[in-house]
Amino acid sequence: MINRIRDIRRQKGWTLADLAEACDPPTTPQTVGRLETGMRNLSLRWMERIAAALDVDPELLVRSEKTAQPQIVATLAQGGAQPLADTRDAILATDLGGDGALLVMTVDYPHGEYRPGDQLWLRQVAVEDTSRALNRDVLVSRKGGRFAFGRLIDRRGDLVGILPPGHGQKQDVVRDPAWIAVAEMLIRRL
Repeated sequence: MINRIRDIRRQKGWTLADLAEACDPPTTPQTVGRLETGMRNLSLRWMERIAAALDVDPELLVRSEKTAQPQIVATLAQGGAQPLADTRDAILATDLGGDGALLVMTVDYPHGEYRPGDQLWLRQVAVEDTSRALNRDVLVSRKGGRFAFGRLIDRRGDLVGILPPGHGQKQDVVRDPAWIAVAEMLIRRL
């Protein structure tokens, strides 16, 4: 069975030792290497342990031999496009997991750097945990099923300050939002 442990581990920037240590209970880097290469059987129990350590769904660790996975084949460096020594599977950021539900907002009218047809993928965070969202684009829930969107510039008590995209926009203040979703990924067709 082909597995994607190595690709996911590398995409997270982890070594074999990092992944081995993150397992519960910890294992050895050699064991992780054998699981990655197929020299050791990837049982359901191992899949669950490795997936929990990588913070992904266990199903993401295996792939069908019939379905071609998109490949990362090059990098754009200072001197132009450069081939990679070894290609690797491309994994969507959304597949790498994280806390909070994923939401998608589509763009129908240009606002700042956003163009019609764009999709903005956002991850919900608790309002109390907005420190990581400061100076990032966010979607904020408002009363009556409405939303505010823009750069999170301030949070004081139950007030959240949002600066909408585009020139000449005034700060929007939202009182006591139920949730905030932080922009994680922009999908734009070329």
